[in-house]
Amino acid sequence: MALLHFAAELVAFLLVAFLIWKFVWPLVGKAATERQEAVAQQVADAEEAERKLAEAQARFDDAVAEAGRDAAKIRDDARADAERIREELREQAEREVERIKQRGEEQLVAQRDQVMRELRAEIATMSFESARKKVLDSLSDDASRGKTVDTFLGELDRLPGTERSEQRASARGGVN
Repeated sequence: MALLHFAAELVAFLLVAFLIWKFVWPLVGKAATERQEAVAQQVADAEEAERKLAEAQARFDDAVAEAGRDAAKIRDDARADAERIREELREQAEREVERIKQRGEEQLVAQRDQVMRELRAEIATMSFESARKKVLDSLSDDASRGKTVDTFLGELDRLPGTERSEQRASARGGVN
């Protein structure tokens, strides 16, 4: 009986093993293969995602570096423009200073000339007034008036080219 019982269990075991091998094992194998394929696909997708991330990171790094270069170029251009503008403004200021300086010198010359004309006119007026007073003082009495006329006539006689000087020269024999 034990043998029969053992044989029955063996037949049942073999039948279950055959059924498992025939119907369950292909399903389990298929599920395992699908699972392996899914895991392989996930690994491939993860690797692709990692590659794309690395490419994106490289593009990002390149973009950051390019932006840095562009910013440096813009900064350098701005500095160059600022220097050029500063130089232009300095040159313009120097020209303006020179123009103002020239105008100031011209005004000083014009003012000096004006002051000189005014001084000459005033000196002439003062000289004329002084001479007029002197002449009036010297002609105020008859004796000094006669002496002044005689002095004046004597000076006229000594001047060459006057009629009296030529008459005296001819009277003396042509010698002046």
